[in-house]
Formats: sequence, C-alpha cells, structure tokens
Amino acid sequence: MALNRCVDLLRRRCCSLLRRAVAPPPAPLSSGSVPGFAPPLSRSSSDRTPRAPDTSLFVPVAVRNDEARDGAVGAELTQPLDKGELLKVLNKFYKRKEMQKLAADQGLDARLFHQAFISFRKYILEMNILSADLHIILSDICCGAGHIDDIFPYFMRHAKQIFPMLDCMDDLRKISDLRVPANWYPEARAIQRKIIFHAGPTNSGKTYHAIQRYLEAKSGVYCGPLKLLAHEIFEKSNAAGVPCDLVTGEERTFVDPEGKQSNHVACTIEMCSVTTPYEVAVIDEIQMIRDPSRGWAWTRALMGLCAEEIHVCGEAAAINFITELMFTTGEEVEVHNYKRLTPFSISDQAVENLDNLEPGDCIVCFSKNDIYSVNRQIEIRGLECAVIYGSLPPGTKLAQAKKFNDPDDPCKILVATDAIGMGLNLSIRRIIFNSLVKPSVNEKGEKELVTISTSQALQIAGRAGRFSSVFKEGMVTTMHRDDLPVLKEILSRPVDPVETAGLHPTAEQIEMFAYHLPDATLSNLIDIFVSLSQVDGLYFVCNIDDFKFLADMIQHIPLNLRSRYVFCTAPINKKQPFVCTSFLKFARQFSRDEPLTFDWVCRHINWPLVAPKNIKDLVHLEAVHDVLDLYLWLSYRFMDMFPDANLVREIQQELDGIIQVGVRNITRLIRATEAQSPSSGSESKTPGLGPQSPSLALRRARASKSQAHMKEGNRTTEHSLGSRLVQEGLLTPELLQQLRKEWSRDHNQNGNFTKGTAVTANKKKKKK
Repeated sequence: MALNRCVDLLRRRCCSLLRRAVAPPPAPLSSGSVPGFAPPLSRSSSDRTPRAPDTSLFVPVAVRNDEARDGAVGAELTQPLDKGELLKVLNKFYKRKEMQKLAADQGLDARLFHQAFISFRKYILEMNILSADLHIILSDICCGAGHIDDIFPYFMRHAKQIFPMLDCMDDLRKISDLRVPANWYPEARAIQRKIIFHAGPTNSGKTYHAIQRYLEAKSGVYCGPLKLLAHEIFEKSNAAGVPCDLVTGEERTFVDPEGKQSNHVACTIEMCSVTTPYEVAVIDEIQMIRDPSRGWAWTRALMGLCAEEIHVCGEAAAINFITELMFTTGEEVEVHNYKRLTPFSISDQAVENLDNLEPGDCIVCFSKNDIYSVNRQIEIRGLECAVIYGSLPPGTKLAQAKKFNDPDDPCKILVATDAIGMGLNLSIRRIIFNSLVKPSVNEKGEKELVTISTSQALQIAGRAGRFSSVFKEGMVTTMHRDDLPVLKEILSRPVDPVETAGLHPTAEQIEMFAYHLPDATLSNLIDIFVSLSQVDGLYFVCNIDDFKFLADMIQHIPLNLRSRYVFCTAPINKKQPFVCTSFLKFARQFSRDEPLTFDWVCRHINWPLVAPKNIKDLVHLEAVHDVLDLYLWLSYRFMDMFPDANLVREIQQELDGIIQVGVRNITRLIRATEAQSPSSGSESKTPGLGPQSPSLALRRARASKSQAHMKEGNRTTEHSLGSRLVQEGLLTPELLQQLRKEWSRDHNQNGNFTKGTAVTANKKKKKK
C-alpha cells in the first residue's frame, strides 16, 4: 500500500510539473478560485440575516502533533524543507489580502485568521515530518515552482481543526434559535388553556382570589417566587382540608404517610412540572418574568404548564405584555382588576431621628451594613427591634416576624431589607426608607448602585397597613429629609410596563452543542450559545454569569456533561467563600463516585456548632446553613450520592435555632465585634459596620433625574454634617449642642494661638 501511494504521489507531481511547464504563471487567486473552497451562496434579501457570532468566544482547540502516517515520503520525493525559507513563505501568505478575504468567506474574521495562522505556522515549523501532499506543496513554493496561494486549502483544514465550530455553524445556529419558545411545550399546546390575570397592587386580594379557585379545583399547582410563599400556601391548603404537597429545590413534603402524591402541590416556580396535568395553576408575581436572572422560570411556567385554567397574579403593568405573549399560543387573557384593600399615604415629614420611632415602624435598609448600624442605634435608646434580611434562614425570618407581630412582645420596631417585600405577613404601621439606593445587577450581569424603581418602592411601601394586620391604614416616609421628595416623585410615577420575558438554554440544548463541540468547556459552550442565539422582540436571554462562575470553578473536575450542568444550576451565594469551597468539595467527591454521607458533611462543617459570639460567627453560621441547603438541593438530583438528606435536614433545623439565638442577641454580637476590632477614633472597621455602607456613601450621589429638580437652592444649617449625624442616630441633639459649644471655644483659643505663633515666627526672622 505504501509503495502504491508513493507511485501515485510521484505521478501526480510529474503531471503538475508538466502542466506548469506549458501553462502561463498562475495569477493571484480571487475570491472563490481555490479548488474545493467555493464561496458560500449569497442569501436573498428576503432571508433573515443570521446574527454574527462573537468570535472572541471561540477558544482554539489544541491540535495533536502526530507524525504523518505515510512517513517522510514528501521529503524523499522532493527535498528537506528549509525552516528559514518556510517562515518567509508563511509570512507572505499571512500578508496577502486575497487570503484574508477568502478566509473571511469561510467564517474566519481578522481575529480568528490571526489565531489560526499563528497555530498553523507553529505546526509547520515544529513538525519534523509533514504529510506528503503538504510537504510537496511547500517544497514547490520554496523552489519557485508553486504559487503561495496553494497553501490556503491546508491552512483552512488546520483552522477548522482548531476552530471546529466553523464546520457546524449552521447546526449551532439552529440549536440556539430561541425565537419560538411556545413550541418547546407540546403537551401545553395540545390543550386549550384559559388564562385569567388577577391584576392589582400589594394588599389588593389578587392572590387570595386565585388561591380560592385553586382550593376549589380537583387538582392544582401553586408556583411562587419564594420558599416562604410556597410554604404558606402549603399550610393554608392543608388547614382548609385540601391535601397539598410541598416541593422546593431543597425539600419534598408529602402529606400522605405512604408518600403518594396529592392532587395539589405548592412549589417554587423553578420546580413546577410542565408535564403533569392540572385543573388549575396559579403563577404568582408574574411581573418577575422580566427578572434578569430568574425570568426564564416564569416564562417556562406560563408557556408550559398543562392546566385547564392558569391564574396569573401580579402588577397591572404586565397585562399588555402577557396578553401579547399569549397571542403566540392562540390563548386569550381574561383580566380581573383589584384595588388596594386598605389605604396608605406618604408622610409630609421625614423621621430624621431614631428618637422619633413609634410602635409598628419598619426601617428598610438595602445592605447588612445599615441593618447592623441602625439596629445598634435603636437598642442604645432602650428599644427592642426585630431583624430580617435575605441571607437569614426561613425559620429565623419567621421567628423574627412572629416576634414583631406579637402584641404582647415588647419588640415593636423592625429593621429589614427589601426581603420583607414578599413572603412574610407583617403588622407594619409605617415603612421608613433608610435609603433609596440599592445594589443591583443589570441584564449584562454588571453590578451597579441605582435608585429603587417605582415597582420596588410600591412593593415595599405596600407592606404598611395590610388588610390582616392591626393597622388599618399604612404610611410611608424616609429617614432623611433629602430623600422624601425623591420618594414622592418615585411613587407618583407609573410602574414601568413589562416588555420582555426571560429565556435560558436547557440541558438538552447544551448537550447538542457539546456534540458538535466536544472539546469546549461548559462555560465556553454557554458563551457561544448566547452569542449565536436568536430571540424575537418579546424575549431576552437571562444573565448566565452565576452559571459560568460555577462552571469555571469545577471545570478541572472530571464530570459528565449532564452532571456538570446540574451542578452549575445550583442556587448558591457566590459571595460566601465557605459556600463556594463546599460546592467545589461536593463536586470533587461526587466525581470520585464516593457518596457524601452524613458523617462526611459533619466533618466538613465541624458539627456540632455553637451559638455565635460575634457578627463574623453569625455570618459563618448563615453560610453553613446555605451549604446544608446545597446538600439538600443536590440530594433530590443525585439521591444515591447524597443519601442522608433526612439527617442533614435535622441538623439544619437545629442550626436554624442557633442562628435565631444569635439574631435575638445581635446587639451584643455587634458590641463584641467592635471590641475585638482595631478602630481609629469612633469609626468601627468591622466588616458590615464600617463607614463604607453604600447607602451612606452614595446617598448624596444618586442617579435620579428627578432629584435635580428638587434640590433647594441654598443649603441651610439643617443639612450640615452635624444635622445628618443626628438624623442617622449617631448623635443626640444634646451632644450636638455641646459639641458646638466646645468647637466655638476651641476655635477662639486656636485663633489666639495662631496669632501668637505668627508673632513668634516674625521675631525669629528678625534675629536671623
């Protein structure tokens, strides 16, 4: 066989030389003149032009430098290649505009052409033995018997080896086409569904009416944004005599002792089944369909639930969009509008001083830093307050809410983040915004500090004077005088209409991508998918930064693609180092096919744990609770590898109790933290207690257009630093007055001292 191949190559070379001897010198190649590389057919103007890929995401694949199978046949038929001459030839090839244009027609833009050439040049110069045909072509060019453009087919062959996506771009575009998500759910499209939209503000009874229909139905599913809301419906349903199961990412509770599924289920929206038939489905907080991170879950539920009736609850700002979205499925929307059951008003005065707090007040902060600071200042005044923020376990939040709501408990003040906006029934008389600036993540995944939106302000303000509370009328105001006109302007604006719905690539779509690009990392697959994805004007692709963060973290761990994808969809707080470390250890243990037992988990978290002694201990306990949540979440996806879910849940409940003890004594923890931290003057440098709070640092620098029209022409003494310190509870009016007297006295003394110093200096000059 080798002899026949050599004869064939020799014959072809002789024929080539004869043709060149009788033919004129070849002209430079124009686009499309390379044999076997015809330019792609031009699209008609009626075709939709595909979205150009972001080639910066194309990661070159390493090419195996195997020796040529036919040995050194090329060198035997010609002569060994001179590396110096080869380098000159290759560089000339790179500089030819015609080659760059031909490469662009094949999908290689300037970036890819450069990367492919660097790899191709390295391959040519470092390989000891090249394939016979490539060796002969290069030898001919070096001897002047060939044209430099003859390298192009071999260059393109190499380019497609390191960029395999070039050969399957059409297939990749089809897989990432997200323009008709309604077709992803054939079971839902096979039935005629009735859509009822319950629209209204907070505390209008919209969800109540939807739940009543849910309880009347023979079967139903409730889909909520929070575990607390799903748990509330679970309890209400069973209390009403309607057996109902609970399904969240970390928990499965079946009311039937034998584990038989009930006809009703309350779940977090990501966990709803789009294949189980129901009579009634309730989708709560539908306006979250535009959420940059989680909006895909509402889109999936709305498009995919197999229910005869789908009751959608949310803001009126989503009515037009949901109606338009349902046109794509051929389903009509019936709208029920509701008004708020109890009135709430905006106060004409800011609180200004923590001494002006009253029973039933809730101070809303947007960071833990402010939570700790405000809580400390309140308890210095001899008042008890409850604390609620997002990273607290659900049990602790409920315990703090119960403490605040209890009329016999001396705790009458609540300090909370916007976590109170959903999922908790609270007896609040007045909402007080400590700040109007909130950390946020935009659609590009970028973190920014922005003034809260009208929707967010209404969601929080609406918690005051709820229908079921002891306060029949609610009030809303701000802590600082400068913020009050801004808040009034925010609440006077109409809520921004919902205009788009979120989408997210499924595991099946990513698996199809991986089939075409087997050497790409999961993070790179996701990047290329989003880059090539096509969506129409009703949708957007949700932010995938958290997914990519986890994918990059475990890329070095050997996992199959489906398991890797599931791990990367785990809901973890990437800001917590201990949680991230635990996630990595879970994945590594899983990859070794070693079950993560209860004993292994206890060793990892150093169980048993003790009550926190300072804020740092409390934050760590919250992180440990998140780690146990992660274990439970994974246990329902990989039951054999996370076998001790029940035991882990027991210690998690015990940990919840330990955290509750810490939160009840949070002021003592703050004092202990301050005592342990080195400080300068009166400024605490404890994390979460220092002067770096975003609400304090940026309170005077908001990006609100309305604020420019509301600033007073001249600042009065009431807007001085001292006044602000009093407003923030860091000084009392009496201390401020005393400081003013001392400052005035020191100023006079310093003036005399300065004058005396100047006289002395003049005397010294005269002596000199």
